[in-house]
Amino acid sequence: MSSAQTERHFINRVGWLRAAVLGANDGIISTASLMVGVASAATSSSTVLVTGIAGLVAGAMSMAAGEYVSVSSQADTERADLAREKLELATNRDAEVKELAAIYASRGVDPALSVKVAEQLMAKDALAAHARDELGLTEVISANPIQAAMTSAITFSSGAVLPVLAAVIAPTNILVPAVFGVSIIVLALLGAVGAWAGGAAVPKPTLRVAFWGAIAMAVTAGVGALIGTAV
Repeated sequence: MSSAQTERHFINRVGWLRAAVLGANDGIISTASLMVGVASAATSSSTVLVTGIAGLVAGAMSMAAGEYVSVSSQADTERADLAREKLELATNRDAEVKELAAIYASRGVDPALSVKVAEQLMAKDALAAHARDELGLTEVISANPIQAAMTSAITFSSGAVLPVLAAVIAPTNILVPAVFGVSIIVLALLGAVGAWAGGAAVPKPTLRVAFWGAIAMAVTAGVGALIGTAV
């Protein structure tokens, strides 16, 4: 007799994982690009360091505020939809049973059985059944503004501090290559860890994150060099 298989799924991580990867990725790329751009304009190493620290603080605050506002808007929409659904259930329950049954029937359930399934699920928790199967809302993907804002701010800072540390440690004559190199290595590791945490294949996300980070820093360095030459 074979034992039951236990399947591992990672969708429950999607809420914090998205914010974490976005925050760390943005922290590394934006701060490193800013520092490389300023350094390419032939300014002093102290100016580059101050620029990096300012970029870290401003970026972390911006990420937290932006994530909080955007996810709060999503949460507002979710609450409004749930309120409308609750009203429909209170005033027109029969129609809601038919609506839920039609959803199950469209997925391949026998029409007669779909009505029974809808009635049984609604008898237990009508609003939860409609939230899940009609609106596509679950606890896994439900918007959490505070969690998203804190995760983004912390992960942005964690990513941004690395190119700043590289600028502190590296000699002035290799500051740009040091910031660039450290950032690419960390971005590659970030892509690999993010893919692993989400249960996805590692190579493609690793290359994708490193490639676009390199492009962002190279473009910013080019702009900084042109402005430095012009000024």
